[in-house]
Amino acid sequence: MKFTIDKNILLENLNNVIKGVSTKNVIPVLNGIKFELTENGLSLTASDSELTINSFIDKKEIKNIESVGTIVIQSKFILEIIRKMPSDVINFEVIDSLKIKIYTDNNQYNLNCLDASDYPNLKMEEHKDPILLKGDVLKSLINQTVFAISTQELRPLLTGINVTIMGDSLIFIATDSYRLAKKNIKLSTPINTEVDIVIPGKNILELEKIITDDEMVEMHIFNNKVLFKYKNIKFQTNLLSGTYPNTSNLIPTDFGIIAKINKNEYTASVDRAALLTQGKDKNIIKMKIENKEMIINSYASEIGKVEEKLFVDTDPSANIEISFSSKYMLEALKTIKEEEILILLTNDVRPIVIKSLTDESLIQLILPIKTY
Repeated sequence: MKFTIDKNILLENLNNVIKGVSTKNVIPVLNGIKFELTENGLSLTASDSELTINSFIDKKEIKNIESVGTIVIQSKFILEIIRKMPSDVINFEVIDSLKIKIYTDNNQYNLNCLDASDYPNLKMEEHKDPILLKGDVLKSLINQTVFAISTQELRPLLTGINVTIMGDSLIFIATDSYRLAKKNIKLSTPINTEVDIVIPGKNILELEKIITDDEMVEMHIFNNKVLFKYKNIKFQTNLLSGTYPNTSNLIPTDFGIIAKINKNEYTASVDRAALLTQGKDKNIIKMKIENKEMIINSYASEIGKVEEKLFVDTDPSANIEISFSSKYMLEALKTIKEEEILILLTNDVRPIVIKSLTDESLIQLILPIKTY
């Protein structure tokens, strides 16, 4: 294998595929990135056996292909080596089948490589009729929900995002049992089969980093895996096995108090009140609504207390006092783009629901915290 390529083209593709390499691989060859050069172009593959990312560089983007071949280069150094190369054009040449020379006119690296024949045969299948989503839409779906996944492995399914599709309705749901984020969109083309899958949250976060614009993403769903195809990248992840908890009954439909408030003012007040809760277990703050006034306060015995007052547009008879995690509230508020929000309340033990005034497709839910 011998070829010459533009540094920035290779660097961009390496940055995407290296997200598939895990530091905990028990299979040594999976610590490397597979370089497979054919007359059609260069294919880069990285995998931890649960997540596989492939990026294809077309021959038109390669300056010169002298001879083809396949080799696995250790991922630990390759990205930094390419990044720090002094020239914009880099040469690769395999020597003695398991060594590669990476060089420019003024410098060179000679690296020991891994045997490509040991690399697993990773099938990246595609459907004839994939689900199509705009890149920026998929990115928003992930961003507006993934923060609510659980980080506790005791309930593995809650570490993923539940994706359901019925007809033309696609829904993303994430919950750690203390909060819930739900976002739904309408597909341009309905699908005939129902979909109910759970995608690992840590993997879908890596996909979100790869998507940079509104170019179409193909979604190919199988029994135990899902493949996303975006530009020249294939991103395949295993699914979490099991049935995701039914969350439909967690979201209240009747509310005693509906309060409209400026999102930026509310966010700033919660953020300031949260200052005294930093380092505490649940970052608890209190919110009281009375006489169309909202009072947000927090108290730390060793530090002191803070109180914030805001005008809130609600029924004059609305009266409630409720406590919640400021961290959860701030993370939920970040997902809403509009200037005004609705805070929907029933009582001090029922969930707090946050919505925007104009976007019914996004729901954020936070469970209150008892402080007595």
